[in-house]
Amino acid sequence: MEWKLLQSEYLHREPWLTVRKDKAETPDGKIVEAYYVHEYPDWVNAVPVTEDGKIIMVKQYRHAIGRTLIEIPGGTMDPDDVSPEFAMRRELLEETGYAFTEVIDLGAVSANPSTNTNLTHMFLAKGGKKVQEQQLDHNEDIEVILMTPAEVVRLLKENKIVQSLHASCLFYALAELGLLKY
Repeated sequence: MEWKLLQSEYLHREPWLTVRKDKAETPDGKIVEAYYVHEYPDWVNAVPVTEDGKIIMVKQYRHAIGRTLIEIPGGTMDPDDVSPEFAMRRELLEETGYAFTEVIDLGAVSANPSTNTNLTHMFLAKGGKKVQEQQLDHNEDIEVILMTPAEVVRLLKENKIVQSLHASCLFYALAELGLLKY
């Protein structure tokens, strides 16, 4: 079922948005003249749990949809990150100020495999302890919110977690913790 790549042309190349137009051939010989692909680095996110069992959520403004959302911490893997877990530990420390004794890999998902090249690596971080203040990027304004697992489950049930990659990670993490059955 795989297509044969015949040609690629970059239409836009920026750190946060790279778009290319591919020309490809399907197994039955059909030529797809213009297939648009978004190239992104891999992303990471985590459900972080403190030593006392609270889940660390973050609240921030999301300009593309013009809303302030409650989410889980996460971000983009940097070129010098040695692994997704390393990137996630870095993001957790930067966004929340917490360090974790255990990080469990929950797998990876794709935001849209028909157009995006990257994966989002999901984690459950346990044993969180605040060790520093947030170290936010210049355009970040993130409020840390500690919630009980029941409050987080209620947010999911009420469809209040809008970011789909974060909802996916929450479902996997809550199931891993035995707090959500499906």
